[in-house]
Amino acid sequence: MSGVLGKSRKMICSLLSQAPVSPAYYYRSSPSIYKPKPSNRFSWGFLAPIPSPAIRVFCSKPGEVGGLMASSVQNQGSISYLTQREAAEVDETLMGPLGFSVDQLMELAGLSVATSIAEVYKPSEYNRILAICGPGNNGGDGLVAARHLYHFGYKPFVCYPKRTQKPLYSGLVTQLESLSIPFLSVDELPMDLSKDFDIQVDAMFGFSFHGAPRPPFDDLIKKLINLHYYEQAQRKSPVIVSVDIPSGWHVEEGDVGGDGIKPDMLVSLTAPKLCAKKFSGPHHFLGGRFVPPAIAEKYKLQLPQYPGMSMCVRIGKPPQIDISALRENYISPEFLEEQVEADPLDQFRKWFDDAMAANLKEPNAMALSTTGKDGKPSSRMVLLKGVDKDGFVWFTNYESQKARQLSENPHAALLFYWDGLNRQVRVEGSVEKVSDEESEQYFHSRPRGSQLGAIVSKQSTVVPGRHVLHQQYKELEEKYSKESLIPKPKYWGGYRLKPERFEFWQGQPSRLHDRLEYSPQETDGKRVWKIVRLAP
Repeated sequence: MSGVLGKSRKMICSLLSQAPVSPAYYYRSSPSIYKPKPSNRFSWGFLAPIPSPAIRVFCSKPGEVGGLMASSVQNQGSISYLTQREAAEVDETLMGPLGFSVDQLMELAGLSVATSIAEVYKPSEYNRILAICGPGNNGGDGLVAARHLYHFGYKPFVCYPKRTQKPLYSGLVTQLESLSIPFLSVDELPMDLSKDFDIQVDAMFGFSFHGAPRPPFDDLIKKLINLHYYEQAQRKSPVIVSVDIPSGWHVEEGDVGGDGIKPDMLVSLTAPKLCAKKFSGPHHFLGGRFVPPAIAEKYKLQLPQYPGMSMCVRIGKPPQIDISALRENYISPEFLEEQVEADPLDQFRKWFDDAMAANLKEPNAMALSTTGKDGKPSSRMVLLKGVDKDGFVWFTNYESQKARQLSENPHAALLFYWDGLNRQVRVEGSVEKVSDEESEQYFHSRPRGSQLGAIVSKQSTVVPGRHVLHQQYKELEEKYSKESLIPKPKYWGGYRLKPERFEFWQGQPSRLHDRLEYSPQETDGKRVWKIVRLAP
C-alpha cells in the first residue's frame, strides 16, 4: 500500500471527519472487531539497436550498483503518520466508492511485503522464512507474502494457528499447499526460533487490534521477543519483519512498556501508522502502491513516487554499512573446459546472447582501459557497437583523453560485467581506427540528437558551464533544421580492438570462481586458441 506525505494532520482529520465511519469491512481490520456488510536478435557485423531493458520488476537487488534502485529514500520527517481512525477511513474509501476488493488489496500488500524483504535480505543468505499469520487480513498479507517469497527463491514455512474459514483465506492456504510450503503448528516450533529460521514475518495483528493478545499469539509474540535476548548472548538471531504494526504494539503509542517485539524491518501499508514513529530498526519500508489520485486528492495526501515498477519504497536513510562486510556468495552453473567454444569470439557471442535474453541493462557496456606514454592507466565505460572476426568496435571523439593515450600506446583492455549472470569477460589486444566509411555509416545511423551532441562536445576539454553546451546544441539545431544530412566531424570515429587474449569468468560459491583463458598459438602454421584454467 502506498505511503502518504501529509501537508497537515489537521487538514486530514478535518476532511476525514466529513465521512462518518460505518461498520464496513475495512481491509486492514480484524474480523473480531469489524464485521462485513451483508527479442530482437544481435547483429554481429554491428550491434542491432538494443531495446531498453524493462525496469526490474518490484524491487532491486540490495544496494544495487549499475542499475536503477527500485526503492528510493523518502525523508522520514515529511511522511504523515495515520491514527487508527484515519487508517480505517482511508480503507473504507478504497473499499467503498473506489471499488477495491479485499483480495486485490491483500495481494498487493503481501507482494509489497515480499519485495521489501527481497530488497534487503538475499535468499542466498536468509533463505528460511517463517511467516506467523493471524486470523485477520494482516495474516492474509503474510500468506500472500509467503507465496511470493517462494517464487523469489526463499524457503518459506507458515504458522497459521487460527485459520479464518472464508473462501479467500482457504484459497490462500490451498495455493501454499500446492507449492508444498510446510504449515507448522505452534507446538512444532522450537523454543529458540533462531535454530531453524533466518527471517520471521510477524503478520499476526493489524492496525484495528487492541487489547491483550490471546493464546496462542501471546506465546508466539514472546518467542519473537526472546530473539532479542539470544542476540545479546551473541548467538545468531534471525531477522524479524513486522507487517504494518509490530504485533503487541499500541497502534498509535507504539511499544508502550518497552519490552515488546523489536523488529529489524517494518513494512508499513497504505501509510505509516503513528506507532511507526517509535520504530528504531534499520529498515522501514512503505508498501503497496494502490492509492489512486482520487483518494489522494480527497484526503489532501501527497504520495511518494515509486520508481519504475517497484512495490516498496524505503523511509528514512538506510543503515550504515561496513564496506568490508559486503560480499556475494555466487551460485552459478559450472563453467567447464569441455563445454566452451573453441573460438573465443563464438563463446563471447554465446554469453552476450545470454545477457540479452536476461534483459540486463546495457549488456554492451564495457570498461575501456588505456595508458599513454607516461604509463598511467585510465578507465571509462563505453558501448560496444560491433563485433566480428576482426575485433570489438566502439566510437568516440578522436581528440579525447582515451584517443590521445591510444595514439601513444595502441593497446587496450576491455571488461564486460554481467551482474545478473555472475559473469565477466576480459579482452586485451591492439587497437586501430576503423575506416572513415565505417565511421560515416555508423554516425548517420545514430539519432539526430546524438549526432548534434557529438559535434557540440569537445570531449575531455573544460566547459564553462552546462548552459554553454545547451546553447551550442540549440544553435546547431537551427543550423541543420532544413538539412537532411548532418556532416560527421573529422574528429569523431571508431576504434577496433583486435583481441590477443580473452578471459571468461563465472562466479562460484566460496570464491572458487571459474576462470578460462584463451591465448593464441601457432599449430601447423595455423593460429589456434589455447584454453587454460586459471586459479581464482
